[in-house]
Amino acid sequence: MLTTKPHLLVRRPSPTTAEYTVTTAPAPTLLYRLVLLALLPLRLFAGVTALFLLGCKYRLHTPDTTSPFPSPPFPLPWEDTIQSALRAVVLSPPGLLASRAAAAIPTPVLIPLAVILVHLALRRLHVTERLLVLRGLGVQTSSSGGTYLSRNATRFIPTEKIRDVLINEAFRGFEVRHYLIVVVEGEEDVVVVFPRLLPRRHIVETVWRGVRGCLYEAEEGKG
Repeated sequence: MLTTKPHLLVRRPSPTTAEYTVTTAPAPTLLYRLVLLALLPLRLFAGVTALFLLGCKYRLHTPDTTSPFPSPPFPLPWEDTIQSALRAVVLSPPGLLASRAAAAIPTPVLIPLAVILVHLALRRLHVTERLLVLRGLGVQTSSSGGTYLSRNATRFIPTEKIRDVLINEAFRGFEVRHYLIVVVEGEEDVVVVFPRLLPRRHIVETVWRGVRGCLYEAEEGKG
């Protein structure tokens, strides 16, 4: 329900521009939106709980307990208000329960557990990769990061640097996978399009025909 097999979305804003998107995100139906909305508080709870447990563990190993959590090395606005609010949270029943849990869980176990919870809270549910083709300018590849804090990997290749756009094949485990590559002038390594998802052959062939048609249609028509 939350993810699907990689599928292709094509957008043609103009005859000289094409955008090919391969994503694992399902159609944005009402049920899908409701599920995402229901997951949001759970993800926030997981991330906040992990950070709070780490803070409680740090506080248990710090002699100075006048402040619930350590102050940053630089002054912050409303720092006293923030510390007062945190002190109230620590002394609340959930805060006392978290302190007891932090005391009971060994540090070698708590740190990996907190890292996993934070990763689950920040992890993107879907992978989205795009190829933007601009006739006369070049192509731009982009791939979404693994978490909401990571930046998208984006690269633009000018037309004059593109030697060819090809479909290559390689073994992945015991199966043959086809993938789209861009051969760049002056570079030994090729640029793999959709490197994280590596969609099926029919998607790769569709994108390949569209890219060549958008980039070289005018030149082929003259010939």
